[in-house]
Amino acid sequence: MAEEKKLSGPDFAQGVSLTEFTDGGMLQGHLKGEQILVARRGDSYFAIGAICTHYGAPLADGILVGDTVRCPWHHACFSLRTGEALRAPALAPVISWKVETRGGKLFVHEKQSEKKRPTDSGKAPENVIIVGGGAASNAAAEMLRREGHSGGITMISADEAVPYDRPTLSKDFLNGTAGEELVPLRSMDFYREHEIELLLNTRVAAIDPRDKSVQLANGSHRKFDVLLLATGAEPVKLKIPGADSPHVCYLRSQSDCRAIIGKADKAKRVVLVGASFIAMEVAASLIQRKLQVHVVAPEAVPMETILGPQVGEYLHRLHERNGVVFHLQQSVVAIDERKVSLKDGHAIEADLVVIGIGVKPLIDLAERAGIKTEKGVSVNEYLETNIPQIFAAGDIARWPDPLTGDHIRVEHWVVAERQGQTVARNILGWRERFDAVPFFWTSQYDFTLNYVGHAEKWDKLDLDGTIEEHNCKLSFQRGGKTLAVATVGRDRESLENELAMELSERRALTV
Repeated sequence: MAEEKKLSGPDFAQGVSLTEFTDGGMLQGHLKGEQILVARRGDSYFAIGAICTHYGAPLADGILVGDTVRCPWHHACFSLRTGEALRAPALAPVISWKVETRGGKLFVHEKQSEKKRPTDSGKAPENVIIVGGGAASNAAAEMLRREGHSGGITMISADEAVPYDRPTLSKDFLNGTAGEELVPLRSMDFYREHEIELLLNTRVAAIDPRDKSVQLANGSHRKFDVLLLATGAEPVKLKIPGADSPHVCYLRSQSDCRAIIGKADKAKRVVLVGASFIAMEVAASLIQRKLQVHVVAPEAVPMETILGPQVGEYLHRLHERNGVVFHLQQSVVAIDERKVSLKDGHAIEADLVVIGIGVKPLIDLAERAGIKTEKGVSVNEYLETNIPQIFAAGDIARWPDPLTGDHIRVEHWVVAERQGQTVARNILGWRERFDAVPFFWTSQYDFTLNYVGHAEKWDKLDLDGTIEEHNCKLSFQRGGKTLAVATVGRDRESLENELAMELSERRALTV
């Protein structure tokens, strides 16, 4: 027998006194076995599903912004009026419910019917080609259809699998707590139903901007009216003797993750080369698979350049408490079947080696097509390249950051999805600036950190609270301006800082 849902809060079928709702407040309750969130804005009341469709966070713990609610965990955004998922990482809507007020009480009734978007007026391009099969590509294709685009959409992906949830690969999928069914973002049936042509195991060999066509590796050509480049990134390869051995792995794709899991099942000792986010998350996951884990990295403090010494030292201690052995201020000079050799002459026994020393953007297609590049594909505030009707999004895009005035490139999942959504709307003629504040999260054991903003360099780092108690905020500043904020155990504060940065960006754009 299936486990019944645990419902909390009042039963909205029985009515709730209007005195329970403050302007700008939220109340979670239930109706007919469903968890429901009721929010008040002025004299208006809204009722939507209470659980985020991304990873299941309670929306009541988030914040209201205008007529939307933002998720406390990963900052998805939903419309209070319709339940629509307005911003990634949530792609599916929550249910919208009808509300009635009478006799001093609020009642929630049946579900509201979904309003269909009108099809485009004919001004939109007839044929959109998206090169890539990751976060930005999928988000763009979905948003085009959600906004009523009726023309052709083709996604060309070199991957063998439908677009999947990449962040879970180094976390829940690798540690064994998430099954295969939780990894795909959508099924192949979804793309068929929405008339999105998805070509898997297919590579684009060249782009011809004048002819408006792409040449596939098999020699065939596809014409486009608008092109989105979202080719992503690939792992930086370690160039030392033995780095191409069969037991040496990288983690980027779902097939990479499956390979690591297969090798881990037969291994006892693993060496992680690098102390990147991916490497540290892999270390935590493989510890949970009962392997002996060693980490070799050149820095003295893991992740110090990104998160500062306080968080870096805490993560160092956290991993050591869980059994990870660190070899810091060291590098690997050779790998053989049974061990890795370090620069200082020592060796570590290893049945499995996983390398995580960063990624590099895949920009060769753009360069050969004459698209402007500079440590990425250069785009304007609308994510359009120097060639009209060719856009770029995701790990390859370098765009103007309104907060700092710098051109930045950010390798984060949520950024890529939101850029894909913005490109879709701009393909349809919206002329929408990409001004979303970058966001990412990392989870290692019971430690989760949220990070909003972007601070490649800072001259001041303020710590409020205690990292050890998982209750803190770190503010990364440069020239007196807060560029980024990292929080642990303060989800609402993370959302509030994200909103403050958005308002700062808008003021900067109006100056």
